[in-house]
Amino acid sequence: MKQKKEDNGEAIAKSMFEMAKLKVPVIAIVIGEGSSGGALAIGVANKVIMLENAIYSILSPEGYSSILWKDSSRYKEAAEKMKLTAKDLYDLKVIDKIIKEPKGNEEESFKKTSRNLKTEIKSIISEMKNKNSDKIVEERYNKFRIMG
Repeated sequence: MKQKKEDNGEAIAKSMFEMAKLKVPVIAIVIGEGSSGGALAIGVANKVIMLENAIYSILSPEGYSSILWKDSSRYKEAAEKMKLTAKDLYDLKVIDKIIKEPKGNEEESFKKTSRNLKTEIKSIISEMKNKNSDKIVEERYNKFRIMG
């Protein structure tokens, strides 16, 4: 039996509620296209980092333009209004860090991006490892409350 949309929304809300109470740090990493209700849930993380060329939103630009203008062909206009790029989301304080993606040879670019990501993850873990669980939960709550 197919799950109803209401059930999906409820599941996302419950996930966010439970995630907000976690006593350990949560790090979310957006590496490609994040455009679903699950994207909303990872926003509750203590730290959200995003690759420079990734996008992150709760709805695709096509879906947004279909809802707003009843015309999915206006997806480019919708994408601009949605503020789904790493820079936009950093400016809105939705994400905490942008990981640069070097241009050039695909294999070398991938390796360099992976190293940059590893360095950032280690830095976040180092920053958070001495915080007690109450502080971790409080910081997560405060971060979510001041978003964009």
